[in-house]
Amino acid sequence: QVQLVESGGGLVQAGGSLRLSCAASGSIFSINVMGWYRGKQRELVATITRSGTTNYAGSVKGRFTISRDNAETTVSLQMNSLKPEDTAVYYCAVTNDFGAIISWGQGAQVTVSS
Repeated sequence: QVQLVESGGGLVQAGGSLRLSCAASGSIFSINVMGWYRGKQRELVATITRSGTTNYAGSVKGRFTISRDNAETTVSLQMNSLKPEDTAVYYCAVTNDFGAIISWGQGAQVTVSS
C-alpha cells in the first residue's frame, strides 16, 4: 500500500502563488505516475511520470508547474497567477504501471479570493 500526505495550500488573493507538496511512503516501488486532481469530480490538474513526462489541464497550463524529486517519493505543484476559479480541494494521487490510481491524499484546500 501507498500512503500520501499532503501539505501546503491555504488562502491567497487572485494573482498570488501557492505550493502544494505530497509525500509518499509505503510501497513506493509500485508508483509510476504522480499527480494532482481537484474538486468533487477529481478533475485532473497535472501529472508527472516516473521518467519526468508532464501533463497539464488546459486551464492551468503556463501557470502551474508539477515537479517530482529524485527519490520519486514527493510531488509538488507550484501554482502561480492563481484565479478564483482555481479554488478547490486539491488531491494528490498516484498511479501504478497498469494505469490504476492506487492511493489518494487527504486533500488540501486552496482558496483564491478575488
